[in-house]
Amino acid sequence: MPFDHRPATKPTMYFIGVTTGQSSINRVFPRWAERLGLGDCELRGLDFPLHDAPENYRAAIAFIRRDPLSLGALVTSHKIAVYAACRHQFDALDPLTVALGEIGSVFKCDGRLHGRAVDPITGGHALRKLLARDPSRPLTEALVLGAGGAGSALAWTLANTAPGPRRPARMHVVDRSDARLTHVRRLHATWPGAVPLVTHHVSETTQTDAVLAALPPHSLVVNATGLGKDAPGSPLSIAALFPHGGRVWEFNYRGDLRFLAHARTQAVARDLRVEDGWTYFLHGWTQVIGDVFARELPTDGSVFAELGEIASATR
Repeated sequence: MPFDHRPATKPTMYFIGVTTGQSSINRVFPRWAERLGLGDCELRGLDFPLHDAPENYRAAIAFIRRDPLSLGALVTSHKIAVYAACRHQFDALDPLTVALGEIGSVFKCDGRLHGRAVDPITGGHALRKLLARDPSRPLTEALVLGAGGAGSALAWTLANTAPGPRRPARMHVVDRSDARLTHVRRLHATWPGAVPLVTHHVSETTQTDAVLAALPPHSLVVNATGLGKDAPGSPLSIAALFPHGGRVWEFNYRGDLRFLAHARTQAVARDLRVEDGWTYFLHGWTQVIGDVFARELPTDGSVFAELGEIASATR
């Protein structure tokens, strides 16, 4: 087994990822638990290699399901894989989870095991805050690098944003996996009124650079590949140029963050608004903690701000 499956001795939430021991959440969670009055509880990381064998995901979900004090889990980097391998192990999956084919939150309610796609919600909250920081800056097109769970969910958010200044005229999704791009195209076909989608199958960073170079000014560029956190590197070459007046969003907040560093070197010369994944991290974790511990946690306001301050102090 790829994880320590000792029965939990106190209410326990799991973190299913790749390098969970390096996450700030290990320092943040105890302080959040104290602030939220969650009692004597624990967070355990479960590390799986990317694209692990389906039986390993099934074993982890089966363990959480049967162990009384194992309350649930946040899933990162493996959302699509967990859905594909384990969907029949859940008692309840909401329609958006089924539509997107990913699970980011695992929790129990009334004796039933639930799976939920949280990225469309958390990504939406983070995106709105990113755009609100510079409301006069136009948004023309959007480029999502990566068609995994996070990238697909952001594509859903962008495609289904209400018409207006925060809705791109066209959306591009780039990935090395043709199967993932096919999945996104099939999803897009089910979204009435969605913005047009163009997918790009690439095998080299120079091909991704070319897609980036064709974007108009004031476009949004997002790294949702996991490169820079789950694996070193960047989806772009060092020669890539970001669109003038654009927004650049790195979903990660830890790792070698080469994509983020690359964007920051061009921030002044190309008038870029550059953001890391810290706000996305905060929304993702608070949403799933709310699911696992059956709490309504705010997405804004004084309590959310306080949780953010607690997290920043231990970052």
